[in-house]
Amino acid sequence: MKKSFFDHLLDWSGRILLTMILGFVLLPFLVVFIASFNDSAILSFPPKNWSLRWYTNAIEYRDFGKGLVNSLKIAAIGATCAMIAGSGFAYVLNRYEFSLKSVLNSILMSPLIIPNFTIGLGLLILSTAASLPRTIWLVIGVHVIIVLPFVIRSVYVSLQNFERRYEQAAESLGASPLRVLLTITLPLLVPGLISGALFAAILSFNEFTASLFVVNQSTQTFPVAMYNYVREYADPTLAAVSVIYVIAVAALLLVVHKFFRLEKVLNVE
Repeated sequence: MKKSFFDHLLDWSGRILLTMILGFVLLPFLVVFIASFNDSAILSFPPKNWSLRWYTNAIEYRDFGKGLVNSLKIAAIGATCAMIAGSGFAYVLNRYEFSLKSVLNSILMSPLIIPNFTIGLGLLILSTAASLPRTIWLVIGVHVIIVLPFVIRSVYVSLQNFERRYEQAAESLGASPLRVLLTITLPLLVPGLISGALFAAILSFNEFTASLFVVNQSTQTFPVAMYNYVREYADPTLAAVSVIYVIAVAALLLVVHKFFRLEKVLNVE
């Protein structure tokens, strides 16, 4: 069916509006990207002279390196723990009916509405009262609490879209519940599990407000190291770090999307 002039007008108007919105969202990053090549030690826009010196400084600054290693370690361990626990909770919430189910779901989802600094401060007070040292495991525990709802949501949506007939067919052929879980259910949930773990890792790596309360000098994360740097210096190093950071995360998301189709996993097709 041939489109009318009004349909074409709406189509092009929607594209122009979408382009304007994307441009507005990306404009701050474009400014930071250009400012990161400033040759001057004072952050200014637009640059008078161009240089890569701040990218070199970002790579060589010791606290950034230590913070990056800590953040990667915390994100990897935290995402793994959140994926295991979140998958179990999502499976129980999806497959079983029991009393206080809504209460359990509300508790698990509560980190979405409780400010992160409240979680960090609360666990700091709790760990101090219990005489627990501020080790990296305390930081991991805080991050697991914060990212757990996202893993649960991702796996739960995958379970909602799950074809139960495959499990029923395996059961009718004599497979035990454990074998059905290991050979049918889990392999089919791999996209949801990986996307949940990915978002958990990214959120954990980005986490700042809660981490600020529970880290110390030896366990400070990358965002905390960036915060400490900007308190002492005003040069464009943070702009260079931000550009590297955004590009790396965007590239990671594109790679995962290419292989696992995140729009299907997150039920946004």
